Amino acid sequence: MSNLINRAGQMHGFRRAEGFLSVRRLTEQLAEPLSPEDQTVQSMPDASPTKWHLAHTTWFFETFVLRPHGSGYRVFDPAYEYLFNSYYEAVGPRHPRPQRGMISRPGVDEIMAYRRHVSDAMVELLDRGSGDWPELVELGLHHEQQHQELILMDAKHLLSLNPLRPAYRTASPAPVAEPEPLTWTAFEGGLTGIGHDSEGFAFDNEGPRHRVWLEPFALASRPVDCAEYLAFIDDGGYRRPELWLSAGWDCVRQRGWEAPLYWEKIDGAWQVFTLSGLRALQPGEPVCHLSAYEAAAFAKWAGKRLPREAEWEAGAGALQGTGMVWEWTASPYIAYPGYREPAGAIGEYNGKFMANQMVLRGGCIATPADHIRTTYRNFFPPDARWMFGGIRLAEDRR
Repeated sequence: MSNLINRAGQMHGFRRAEGFLSVRRLTEQLAEPLSPEDQTVQSMPDASPTKWHLAHTTWFFETFVLRPHGSGYRVFDPAYEYLFNSYYEAVGPRHPRPQRGMISRPGVDEIMAYRRHVSDAMVELLDRGSGDWPELVELGLHHEQQHQELILMDAKHLLSLNPLRPAYRTASPAPVAEPEPLTWTAFEGGLTGIGHDSEGFAFDNEGPRHRVWLEPFALASRPVDCAEYLAFIDDGGYRRPELWLSAGWDCVRQRGWEAPLYWEKIDGAWQVFTLSGLRALQPGEPVCHLSAYEAAAFAKWAGKRLPREAEWEAGAGALQGTGMVWEWTASPYIAYPGYREPAGAIGEYNGKFMANQMVLRGGCIATPADHIRTTYRNFFPPDARWMFGGIRLAEDRR
């Protein structure tokens, strides 16, 4: 699998107009295969309509850059401050997240006019020179790149619920992946530094860099593949409560989980819904769309465990297959020692979510290529499955 998002340009170009526009264009290109109807529907409370992503990423620049720093900037529509705020309490009230699919108006054409209005004003600001806003622009563009991945995640979930099983975008059949032998890479552990080292962009939750003590451990050479996960299913993995965390077993029973999200058995054969439509399961492909509960249950069944995020980061340079699926860790999403939230509304970006979430590492086929770095900390609730989440096993070594 290759990355679906492969943006041209480097981080240092983000503060120039062309770097800005390249990110904005890619977001719109990702929306193009979807009809206006597709872009309006919300498939579940955790997902957002594509149209909302297009508007919210624009709202970010209007709210945090143009309104305070754009001399003479004219707000496109005052109502959008309420409609397209995501979770910034310091900015003001917002439309409820589970009801974003009810925003049938403004339509896609109006949202695209909003994007042009804001992008034109941003280009004018960028061309005018520097100020105290360049870091906000860079954050806004990385934020938009995160929403590029969310567009693909949410569109896939939406289309999977359509009885016609439409493809987001047709693609040539991928070559059948042959299973690769799983090997292990051992690490001595010891006192190790993790976290961002201040070179290049990073989100605030990636730092500060600090030291951790690691006992000897080993990481699997690649993510778990579909054939290995199918063996777990065939061995009654979804029927054996002893393999599951209590909350995970509750999900299995209450939600009827029997396989990863997007797997379905048709005429006795497993099929998988993809962004290119429904196709046969490929045994050698990394298993994907698992919750943290499923990942932990598989690891226990295999006699292994999930890596802690510090182990994953310390060993990342020796791993194969990173960037194919997000890899669940056994670590809760909490602040690093010495972490401080940025001042103001921007401080709500990451820190306020440091509860009841688990960390994933590595990136996936829908992650912008320049977001795949060893310090990146993704996070989701342990029962979430619509992100491209998979498994890399770990074990203790003595």
